[in-house]
Amino acid sequence: MEVLTQALLSIVVPLYNEEANAGPLTQKIHESLAGYNYQIIYVDDFSTDRTRQVIREMADPKVHLIALKKNYGQSLALAAGIDYAQGEYIITMDGDLQNDPADIPLMLPYVLSGEADVVTGIRENRRDSLVKKIPSKIANFMVRRVTKLDIKDNGCALKIFTRTIAKDLNLYGEMHRFINLLAFLEGAQIKQVPVKHHPRQAGVSKYGLERVFKVLADMMLLLFIRKYFQRPIHLFGILGVLLIFLGIAINLYLLVVKLGFDQDIGNRPLLIFGMMFILGGIQLFTIGIVMELLIRTYYESQKKRPYRIKTVLIGGQPA
Repeated sequence: MEVLTQALLSIVVPLYNEEANAGPLTQKIHESLAGYNYQIIYVDDFSTDRTRQVIREMADPKVHLIALKKNYGQSLALAAGIDYAQGEYIITMDGDLQNDPADIPLMLPYVLSGEADVVTGIRENRRDSLVKKIPSKIANFMVRRVTKLDIKDNGCALKIFTRTIAKDLNLYGEMHRFINLLAFLEGAQIKQVPVKHHPRQAGVSKYGLERVFKVLADMMLLLFIRKYFQRPIHLFGILGVLLIFLGIAINLYLLVVKLGFDQDIGNRPLLIFGMMFILGGIQLFTIGIVMELLIRTYYESQKKRPYRIKTVLIGGQPA
């Protein structure tokens, strides 16, 4: 137990309009981690309710508040908290009281013993509506099939990371959904642990059916960046060769039709429509990838972060 209490734990909690949950969550964390050395890092993602005021009024030296200048989304809110975290082990969880802080002491031994670099929760008896469950199941299925990473519940926010793995995640856009995959691609050993899940008592869920399409788009981008970033010719080169052969086949067919059957091919849709469809699709896909790579290069090469912090408070006072 002595080893457990010596390590500094950083609990990173992104918040958006959770004024009714911030206080009870803080109390539950204190109760669950009594005897541990920890800091609670609340990252307020530009809430429109009294979330910031509630945290300021706590005047708790263990509570740190990072207030973002505008709404950046969960991924960048997590990134801000992880960048700020000073702990040897970094814990992430949602601020809606559906994750139970009492599960943290049960998960910690796996990282403290060196058995795992990341411990991720599996929500048993998930207490959510079908509107959240169905997209989550579809997303988990797609991730397993496409990435071959057998994680049962990628959507569970309750996770524990070693400091090294957490600091190297480089979260952008909506990549918080793929934290397990990002860590795995960095060489992390991942342990799955069943955790409790509670129904939301206050506030409104921020997820819907559109999540499936976001997951699919982000997963395609992530796989390209991780698999072909240093060797894009293996992707674009193969596609290019296939398209060239397809173009040659079409042209040979039209040549045979022209010379062998003396038919006019100048006004055929196959000649114009096919070329426009292929070239247009390649251009759109390529432009999207190039833009994403330019954004990443801009931030990472200049050591900039894609967010701006307005204030940092410790115990309700300026840091």
